[in-house]
Amino acid sequence: MKTNAWLLLVLSMLGSLEARALENKTRNVLLITIDGLRWQEVFRGADEAFINKEKNSGGVPAGEIVALKADFLGATAQERRKKLMPFFWGTLVPGGQAFGNRDLGSAASVLNAERISYPGYNELLTGAADPLITSNAPVPNRNVTVLEWLNGRPGFTGRVAVAAAWNVFAPIINVGRSRLPLFVTGQHSAPGSVSPRIAELERWMEDIPPISNTENFDAFVYHAALDRIDTHRPRVFLIALGEPDEWAHAHRYDRYLQSIRRCDRFIQQIWEKLQAMPDYRDCTTIVLTPDHGRGVTLEDWNGHGKKIPHSEETWLAVYGPDTPKLGERRTSVAEVHQAQVAATVAALLGENFRAAFPTASTPVSAVLGAAADK
Repeated sequence: MKTNAWLLLVLSMLGSLEARALENKTRNVLLITIDGLRWQEVFRGADEAFINKEKNSGGVPAGEIVALKADFLGATAQERRKKLMPFFWGTLVPGGQAFGNRDLGSAASVLNAERISYPGYNELLTGAADPLITSNAPVPNRNVTVLEWLNGRPGFTGRVAVAAAWNVFAPIINVGRSRLPLFVTGQHSAPGSVSPRIAELERWMEDIPPISNTENFDAFVYHAALDRIDTHRPRVFLIALGEPDEWAHAHRYDRYLQSIRRCDRFIQQIWEKLQAMPDYRDCTTIVLTPDHGRGVTLEDWNGHGKKIPHSEETWLAVYGPDTPKLGERRTSVAEVHQAQVAATVAALLGENFRAAFPTASTPVSAVLGAAADK
């Protein structure tokens, strides 16, 4: 009798999951990360004080500073932020939800103590902070990401992919174990193992000096993402952009702003491409977030980490057919955490990540609609 009761319970749970999946309109999730993008720029736009500080301009001529101000500044935060991220504020937020504007009492943050990239990406991809991940050392991740787990689920095998600017993503997603297809800085694929377009991008990466030893320009990631969409039609796709963090570390507020706007344009162009394709049109959700925050003063904004105050402060935006159009969230909404991203991505697809990993954080129920984890 106990065996029959257990079987009935399992069948009931499976039926519930199938019913929820049928209720969902989301068939694909585009998870996009923008490394080190502060919530202050997302919700307030460019800061004139940061533009004016000589150390942040890289010694560019005064005329270029004037042009930068004309390009990014405005009388209100609403005007400035729309200049900086026109697609985000013109389409994504009005049609979805955005969390993390602390000026309105909406908070988003990381749970890990380190407040740097590897711990942040591990947290958002696995659903929990790992106290043993304390640096950006390229050590293969012992934890299973939601990407790896989904790739083992029916209907998703071979339909999960990653394109990233930072080469430490290879150990973060543990490509040796997960076998997830990855495009990343410094990649050298065997002849014939990748598309002609990816092979060409790899050749260009050899010829164009990178921003740093571990990261190249986001344009490479963008074009690799377009190719992956054309050739493999991924249902779950992590696109990890990185230039804002690199330019911030270099004290280049001008290039930091320009790279943010470029990220916004890349996201818009990818979205427009997807909306023109039957496999993705009106059944794809975007989940957009950074990996950590940054300092808030003129002296420490370029850095982040456990010793820099406010580095834990982040933001999150979700836009798709199952997400209620509530726009910019305010005080009444509970704080969201980076660790909730993994279960949220899975729930949007009708999958229960926490059933497999009970220590993972719960999904952000406000963005799920019919997909909410009851």
